[in-house]
Amino acid sequence: MKDSTRWQNWKYKVYKVIYRSDSFYGKLFDVCLLVAITLSVIVVMLDSVAKIHQRYGDELYILEWFFTILFTIEYILRLICIRKPMAYVTSKIGIIDLLAILPTYVSFFVAGSQYLLVVRALRLLRIFRIFKLWHFMDEGRFLIGAIYASLRKISIFMLFIVILTIIIGSLMYLIEGGENGFVSIPQSIYWAVVTITTVGYGDISPATPLGKLLAAMLMLCGYAIIAVPTGIVTTQMAIQNKNNDKAAGKGANKISCNKCGLDEHDGDARYCKRCGEKII
Repeated sequence: MKDSTRWQNWKYKVYKVIYRSDSFYGKLFDVCLLVAITLSVIVVMLDSVAKIHQRYGDELYILEWFFTILFTIEYILRLICIRKPMAYVTSKIGIIDLLAILPTYVSFFVAGSQYLLVVRALRLLRIFRIFKLWHFMDEGRFLIGAIYASLRKISIFMLFIVILTIIIGSLMYLIEGGENGFVSIPQSIYWAVVTITTVGYGDISPATPLGKLLAAMLMLCGYAIIAVPTGIVTTQMAIQNKNNDKAAGKGANKISCNKCGLDEHDGDARYCKRCGEKII
């Protein structure tokens, strides 16, 4: 019985350090974690530079494995100290944490996959929780909500653009022909996409007067293509802002649930919105 109690106390202490940033040791852990994440991303980036890899490849390889083992231990501890580990594993932050350690192990079977470790940079989003910058997160959720609400309109508009580029590309293939670089319809569609997005690589360009006229019209359409989705999202943001009935003073307290680790609760929340556990 005493061993069981000690185990529970140990798990709760680990939980407070790993999941709670409202204590000295919790914040210290989070800051050290951010530093480790930043350094690990820098190591991966430096290892991709040929000259640095040739000179310091072995040292960078050791550092890469050091950070991977460190994050693996952290990931295991996160699973151990909460009551519902699968809730953390299947959460967005849990998936990101898992992806941050998998590439190194996969590199045993797929050469070069270790460079995917740059996904660890996503873990730096924890800075919002550590330094309680929740108003930025709220604004981010507001923007994502507006984009999601506009998705259907934008999808229809993008379908129209795809059809337009196929038509314009096919016409350019007929007008210009292979002698001017438009050797196939797919190649001509590629030119249409580059032109309509105003990128203009210049690797293919029309030479005939009719082709140049069609290109000029497509360039003008490019400005509308940029403006329309922006206008759709902006309108939706205005609608969301107008209909936002969130009560003043109801801000989020952001205290983590001891059971599943979720830390997105309103200021007046008493129970976890995911698992129903009483919030401490």
